[in-house]
Amino acid sequence: MKVVLSFDVEVWCNGWGRLDEEFPAAFRRYVYGKSKDRGGALPLTLATLRRHGLKGVFFVEPLFSARFGRNYLREIVDLIGGDGHAIQLHLHSEWADEIDPRPLPHVTEKRQHLQYLAREDQRTLIRLGLDLLHEAGVRSVTTFRAGSFAANADTFRALREVGIPIDSSINAAEPLSVPDLRGEAELLAPAMIDGVRSVPLTVFRDGLGRMRPAQVGSCSFQELHQLVLRGVENAVPVINVLSHNFEMLRTDSTKIDPIVARRFDRFCAFLASRPEVQVTDYDDVSMASEPVPHMPRIGTTATLWRITEQIARRALPA
Repeated sequence: MKVVLSFDVEVWCNGWGRLDEEFPAAFRRYVYGKSKDRGGALPLTLATLRRHGLKGVFFVEPLFSARFGRNYLREIVDLIGGDGHAIQLHLHSEWADEIDPRPLPHVTEKRQHLQYLAREDQRTLIRLGLDLLHEAGVRSVTTFRAGSFAANADTFRALREVGIPIDSSINAAEPLSVPDLRGEAELLAPAMIDGVRSVPLTVFRDGLGRMRPAQVGSCSFQELHQLVLRGVENAVPVINVLSHNFEMLRTDSTKIDPIVARRFDRFCAFLASRPEVQVTDYDDVSMASEPVPHMPRIGTTATLWRITEQIARRALPA
């Protein structure tokens, strides 16, 4: 069975009113955390993967660099690429009206999600994102993920037209994700959608029966551990896991969140110890031979571990 460890890499400035003032500190926090040497953001993620001999797929959001400078994007690409990880395209359309000149001159207000744009406009932003990544040194982009998973049917058409063959924008647990494809497209397993290979984010039923995405920052180690074992038992083609560049940081802080950092380290150690599990990228994921009949169900104890950890995280001293 294959596992993809995917990371959405993005920079935010705590709102849109003071972008130029907020950006330097935001860039340092989101990329490095406390510092380049002791950071809990990308440096800690990369060090953990390196320690366990694993490769990840990093979806890098590039539009911010059209506002603040290509050198910032190049810094991120060099940091990730130095360890040989795959770098793919992530896109938050909220940046489109913050760029001068605007890539979409007729769009003068903020469009929070890609699905709020016409197919032609989505195609324009995707091409801009590709150009920015190529300028930053990314040689090949084969996979796309929409910001907030807020893709729609037009996104797949735009990807086909631009020539990106794989998408990972479907998250069945997120109502914003492909609302116009619900009941029509495969939401749980790899499939073809409008000529594009779709590899959805893995979702499961937790111990309380609720749908939950396989995300490092919002699942216990026990839930992720059981999810992989269920996948092996049931010959699931791929477990597609999500994290972010800032997920091992405490909220609104540069301090490392020790609970999430330990969880990620344990999960990587577990994956590295399982010979029947291959940690890979999207190019190596096969289409499902038959529809997935249901979501995996995780035990109650594993979910109670997550709830306990959530309480403990809130109780951490400032």
